[in-house]
Amino acid sequence: MTQKLIVVVGSINLDLVVSASRIPHAGETITGNSFNTFYGGKGANQAVAAAKLGHPVSMIGNVGDDTFGRQLRAALAESGVDTNFVTTVPGSSGVALITIGERGENNIVVVPGANGLLTPQQLEKATPVLKQAAVVLAQLEIPFETVEYLASLTESLEIPLMLDPAPVRELPSTLLSRVTWLTPNETEAQGLLKAQIASDDPHSDFAAADKLLALGPRNVLLKLGARGCVIAQPGQPKERVPAFHVDAVDTTAAGDAFNAAFAVALVRGETVSRSAIFASAAAAISVTRPGAQPSMPTATEVNEFLIRQHV
Repeated sequence: MTQKLIVVVGSINLDLVVSASRIPHAGETITGNSFNTFYGGKGANQAVAAAKLGHPVSMIGNVGDDTFGRQLRAALAESGVDTNFVTTVPGSSGVALITIGERGENNIVVVPGANGLLTPQQLEKATPVLKQAAVVLAQLEIPFETVEYLASLTESLEIPLMLDPAPVRELPSTLLSRVTWLTPNETEAQGLLKAQIASDDPHSDFAAADKLLALGPRNVLLKLGARGCVIAQPGQPKERVPAFHVDAVDTTAAGDAFNAAFAVALVRGETVSRSAIFASAAAAISVTRPGAQPSMPTATEVNEFLIRQHV
């Protein structure tokens, strides 16, 4: 049986990655340990992650007409992502500057480049592929008006929309009400709620998930790193899915691995709880490897990991 598409609308970047013993303070210069380039962008990361899990994926996004753009398009295609709706536009491709500390912590500066030129008109042209989607994945590294248009379009086409609200910004209720799954991490949730989540109080996680749900999305999956994730759905008890404990090497794109795996499992008919477990395993594997897209696991790797974890 043919599997329905996952369509990802979002950013496509080249990641310039420096590792050091720690992340420098403002105004400080330190000596790094290594430098590498990786293919990234939250949209492309999620598309590659889903493709590596063996699911058909189509990407809607932009690259520049520079050397990076050609490399980025080729990398998506080599990973099994359909690039028919990846457009080459004049100017530079998107770039992310990433610093990683020895404990796997990171900070990131993103220069949008071509990603900042993704327009609602391009989504209109991509309507034929959107109509084939079982779910659409989006993030906030493209123009906000395009995200808002996408939400309206997916609603009119009756296609579920999974929104990763990163980088965090205030989101209007008109957008949130059209989101099927809102999937913030702890920092993003705190930004949306304008309130702290007490990491030493499990009730605070549940309360935050409830408040996020009250903002308007149909469902919430709150990603809490080592504390696991919380699933909040209307009229149902909230559920915590524990995280898997691994030795982190690089946490870049762990959330992207999670979102893609969660979408893949849902589309394949798994329950929400089982999908979250599958996603947690994919994210756990990803943080044990350097880079964004190179760290994404296959379905076989995730299933073998779950067997070893007796889950």
